Amino acid sequence: MSDIAVMTEHVRHLDTEAMTSLTAPEFACILDDLAEQKAILAGIEDRVRSALDLKYGARARQRRAEAGKDTGVVRFEDNGFVVIADLPKRVKWDQDKLQHAAEIIRSGWGDDPTDYIKVKLEVSEAAFANWPRPVRELFIPARTVETGRPTYRIETLTGANAEAA
Repeated sequence: MSDIAVMTEHVRHLDTEAMTSLTAPEFACILDDLAEQKAILAGIEDRVRSALDLKYGARARQRRAEAGKDTGVVRFEDNGFVVIADLPKRVKWDQDKLQHAAEIIRSGWGDDPTDYIKVKLEVSEAAFANWPRPVRELFIPARTVETGRPTYRIETLTGANAEAA
């Protein structure tokens, strides 16, 4: 790459339209700078979170124990500030065991398992693309295609890349 050094600080106050006047090498510099800043901030955030847990974790566990709970939010004071410590609950369900429970509810108890279990039907896009036409046509009315946010990468033009361009 050339000696161009455009950093995010150089474009911080430019609006989107003004940024369109930047060249590909300038965008490449900005994207590299953003990636580096994100990595640095992620590392700092990890260390800060670890330090907070090291500093307040035992106290938060003690408060949860006093409240008779294993997870959730507790509050306590530290030097004139209120520390709010949250240990979120992450529940995972074994899909095979849920299917088995649903079958017992349906056939053994005569109840509707959807009264107890949420069921989400999904279709693999790769499978859909390979289905025979009549099967695909049956499912098309239930299918909506949306797009995500566009992303771009800018790489140096070299041998293999030059042929593709």
